[in-house]
Amino acid sequence: MCDSRPPPADGDDIAAYAPHSASAVASSTDADAVAIDTVAPGEGSGITTLPSGEPEAWHGRHPRREFKARGSQVIRCEACRLPRLNCLCPYQVTAESRIKFWLITHPLEHYKPTNTGRLISDVLAGTEVFSWYRVEPDPRLLALLEDERYQPFIIFPDDQPDYADRVVDVNAIAGVGADVATHTASGEARIPVFILLDGTWRQARRIFRKSPYLDDLPVLPLHTQRLTRYHLRKPASEAHLCTAEVAAELLRQAGEDDAASVLDDYFDAFNDCYRASRIHYVLEPTAPMRRLLARRDATSGES
Repeated sequence: MCDSRPPPADGDDIAAYAPHSASAVASSTDADAVAIDTVAPGEGSGITTLPSGEPEAWHGRHPRREFKARGSQVIRCEACRLPRLNCLCPYQVTAESRIKFWLITHPLEHYKPTNTGRLISDVLAGTEVFSWYRVEPDPRLLALLEDERYQPFIIFPDDQPDYADRVVDVNAIAGVGADVATHTASGEARIPVFILLDGTWRQARRIFRKSPYLDDLPVLPLHTQRLTRYHLRKPASEAHLCTAEVAAELLRQAGEDDAASVLDDYFDAFNDCYRASRIHYVLEPTAPMRRLLARRDATSGES
């Protein structure tokens, strides 16, 4: 999802990867994660998997297994999945953006409390999350990709020559400098969509290479000097951003400053709440938390 620097190590989580670049970063081991099989529904027997049509089958919520790894005895909030000691729920606010996000998520990521892709859904209404299976793509995703109301861009590094002809920059959102259709046949403006591949670098690379329905989409790499502030997984480099950080930076580069700031603050609150809970420390509201509380109060006052 970014520039020409070498790709992150296979243990790194990718939702973007930058030169300072962007992809959800993750270590090869996640202290709060549970290993599960990731075959498609119907492959093998006796294996619990996520059905590809999760919104209909699960009413928008992913099934969860009991945690068996370190942290399995922690009492967690059912809504935000953080330890109740520092629940994130009081700081959840929303923001408006003309840009939509569609996350193609590796099934393992649904079971990791440290996953940051879900923060995007909390802040931006209309965010879609799809589970990835190589042989059984989600029919909702396929339908949306055919919907002319949307102009999707897949966020991925521009470090390989075989798809160089598909690479665009952020100006393509406005139809500048790239052959990207910004309007429908009837003249209506198309809605820009950023597709994030949510998983480790190896998983994201596999999704990118093994999903033929993504082959014709423009590739938008993230170029940024931003360094990660994510403390819950160990990145291979400070230049490797987690999924929520990638989304915030993309929003900022696209001119969606308010949404970017809210998502940044929400990510910081998540990061700090989780880290404090690991050492059994009750956190006092930080500056980002206070801004989120003030925004929530202001929104409540308007209603």
